[in-house]
Amino acid sequence: MDSPGYNCFVDRDKMDAAIQDLGPKELSCTDLQELKQLARQGYWAQSHALRGKVYQRLIRGIPCRTVTPDASVYSDIVGKIVGKHSSSCLPLPEFVDNTQVPSYCLNARGEGAVRKILLCIANQFPDISFCPALPAVVALLLHYSIDEAECFEKACRILACNDPGRRLIDQSFLAFESSCMTFGDLVNKYCQAAHKLMVAVSEDILQVYADWQRWLFGELPLCYFARVFDVFLVEGYKVLYRVALAILKFFHKVRAGQPLASDSVKQDIRMFVKDIAKTVSPEKLLEKAFAIRLFSRKEIQLLQMANEKALKQKGITVKQKSVSLSKRQFVHLAVHAENFHSEIVSVREMRDIWSWVPERFALCQPLLLFSSLQHGYSLARFYFQCEGHEPTLLLIKTTQKEVCGAYLSTDWSERNKFGGKLGFFGTGECFVFRLQPEVQRYEWVVIKHPELTKPTPLMAAEPTAPLSHSTSSDPADRLSPFLATRHFNLPSKTESMFMAGGSDCLIVGGGGGQALYIDGDLNRGRTSHCDTFNNQPLCSENFLIAAVEAWGFQDPDTQ
Repeated sequence: MDSPGYNCFVDRDKMDAAIQDLGPKELSCTDLQELKQLARQGYWAQSHALRGKVYQRLIRGIPCRTVTPDASVYSDIVGKIVGKHSSSCLPLPEFVDNTQVPSYCLNARGEGAVRKILLCIANQFPDISFCPALPAVVALLLHYSIDEAECFEKACRILACNDPGRRLIDQSFLAFESSCMTFGDLVNKYCQAAHKLMVAVSEDILQVYADWQRWLFGELPLCYFARVFDVFLVEGYKVLYRVALAILKFFHKVRAGQPLASDSVKQDIRMFVKDIAKTVSPEKLLEKAFAIRLFSRKEIQLLQMANEKALKQKGITVKQKSVSLSKRQFVHLAVHAENFHSEIVSVREMRDIWSWVPERFALCQPLLLFSSLQHGYSLARFYFQCEGHEPTLLLIKTTQKEVCGAYLSTDWSERNKFGGKLGFFGTGECFVFRLQPEVQRYEWVVIKHPELTKPTPLMAAEPTAPLSHSTSSDPADRLSPFLATRHFNLPSKTESMFMAGGSDCLIVGGGGGQALYIDGDLNRGRTSHCDTFNNQPLCSENFLIAAVEAWGFQDPDTQ
């Protein structure tokens, strides 16, 4: 049976079966965990009327600012703002960044109503500077609203959420940009095959990942987006990352082995998402999304904060019409052939390594800190050259021409805190790798096996790590506590032995062996499986060193 009150903005011929009420009529559940399961299972997805009731209930439950515009405000202002203009010709607010209103089976009245609502929101929320997701949200909510005023009120409550632990929709360019960087970091860790493909075919991979919200808020068909939004209202922003990662996994599965051109990757993914019904159902998409075992919401929030701070330090806080993302178009081309020279890796190999590092450091360019051929084969000199730089990249070439190394998240000066004894430090962003004879990266074991640990409550203000090679004695100025071991309940210390340094040796990875061990003369080394990275030996298990290099991350604006 139709629901006339909910469907006055809908083109019923386009809605097909989606407009019908085929499912349950009521939802009595109040337990959050049960509600999560029902949302994921699509309990109210088959009932247009019930979904409208659930949205009303969930949105009313969002904690908001004391003064949040409601339906009566809309009734008071809409005439003054719209005037005598035809709703179909109304301009969209600048903060939507030229995003078009998705049709979502709306009729002409509905499409005009979305424009009116967006203009009224712009009037009531002057602090919103960048929000390209909002047209899709309003267009969807209009399906489940009796009138424009009710839809306006629902959108306002989502925008006015004041729960610091509950992130909903990005409303500034800084928040949007940092979410793109965070998504890139998550792809790098959870979709490594897709990430490798993107790196291979994209001149600027972050331009591809900057499209991730558009996949969800605009390209996904209505029935898919509605299912995502069902879960989003219950579980929050993390759901969006999950679904976008699942989309990328399916895209890679379908397109792997097919030719991709660098200038068409973004458009290829958009078209894939538009036609996703040819590949996977909404149920399978969500099933894949929730099979990805992401970090805790708090850890992702910390990563987002770190990326925001990195952007602020670069002065990237607003979108400039003439610049847009060009400030960071060098990100994955930071290794320039004309000014890069290494005795160990080629430009291409360094670019591959750069594609693995966290996005906030991909904003930097490689800076040679130590070279055994320039500074001598001395571990003491290695420490001297590296101290004050965070993070660093360690490269090793053996006399058998094998190449391996490690990305090390923490300043080597931290070793001094152990009073001359050998002690481990670092964070879960550390990883080890080999390049020759074959490429392989090994990350912190907890990333692929989160069952080893459960997150612990975090303090509101944690000391963080600095972005560039400059040091700071003020803990408040340190950048990211992301994946600090103190955030996790680990079964033993062997899962957190990231890096250690003494006068007679340097160690990366521990527990059951060492991913890398180098002696004080930088002459001999060994490698084996270790618990921290669950790695295979990175080269011959016992090796002689031909060359060692350490690289830092330099802000191009300080050169």
